[in-house]
Amino acid sequence: MSIPQAKVELRPLGNTGLKVSSVGFGASPLGSVFGPVAEVDAVATVREAFRQGINFFDTSPYYGGTLSEKMLGKGLKALQVPRSDYIVATKCGRYEEGFDFSAERVTKSIDESLERLQLDYVDILHCHDIEFGSLDQIVSETIPALQKLKREGKTRFIGITGLPLDIFTYVLDRVPPGTVDVILSYCHYGVNDSTLLDLLPYLKSKGVGVISASPLAMGLLTEQGPPEWHPASPELKTACKAAVAHCKSKSKKITKLALQYSLANKEVSSVLVGMSSVSQVEENVAAVTELEGLGMDKETLSEVEAILEPVKNQTWPSGIDQK
Repeated sequence: MSIPQAKVELRPLGNTGLKVSSVGFGASPLGSVFGPVAEVDAVATVREAFRQGINFFDTSPYYGGTLSEKMLGKGLKALQVPRSDYIVATKCGRYEEGFDFSAERVTKSIDESLERLQLDYVDILHCHDIEFGSLDQIVSETIPALQKLKREGKTRFIGITGLPLDIFTYVLDRVPPGTVDVILSYCHYGVNDSTLLDLLPYLKSKGVGVISASPLAMGLLTEQGPPEWHPASPELKTACKAAVAHCKSKSKKITKLALQYSLANKEVSSVLVGMSSVSQVEENVAAVTELEGLGMDKETLSEVEAILEPVKNQTWPSGIDQK
């Protein structure tokens, strides 16, 4: 069977040699995190994403209390393609029961994840939301444990994830060059917050690949709005709601505009978007193809940016005091 021409461009990921799809498949919704997702739908969603040219899948044992990994594993197995045709990232250190970045726990964690994913190895193993642990422990204990797993062939590359951007410089300045291959940042490269931009030259100088997640700011830039627990300030929520309403009044989709904004910067290797239905996959791939063809709706974008200007780059606290 000939593989159809991929609709999604592939971008190099730092110095890893991996080429990841510009839109990555965020598998947290497969863990029924945002509402129930049946196994048959999870499998169909993974299959459609792969068919459309999405080759990068991201999960974590934390999502849906391990359910996301299990569902993704079933979806990938159903593809019946060579393992080298897709790229899988999972995480360690954050679990339903809390955080544990000890060498012992993360070493056990990867074996559990591989079993759930039905894989022999993952391409990337991230330390998950490291601002909730001791960054010095991450440097001196967790990352060395991950390097051992890399030597054992259980993961090909090592990453770190979290919200505050200064955690990345803290760790990368304290480990030997080439130790951390990838960072995953979220909510810092979108229409309302583009602070990741300032860090890109530094990350490039370190040879670290960049993945950005939550282009829709965890629901702020959607018509249904953010979940109740969203940590943004009332001011930020109100401004985003106004931006959404403005797009709606012009019959434009803010989700498409926001995704295209994030995709337009090729220094970011992949933008992770949560998907749990075939229609969401189609919508995301359409946003990519349209961006490459027609380009972005510059007029609506500048109107949205004007609405969000008073709250631009506003974020929220995350993690423990590292002092």
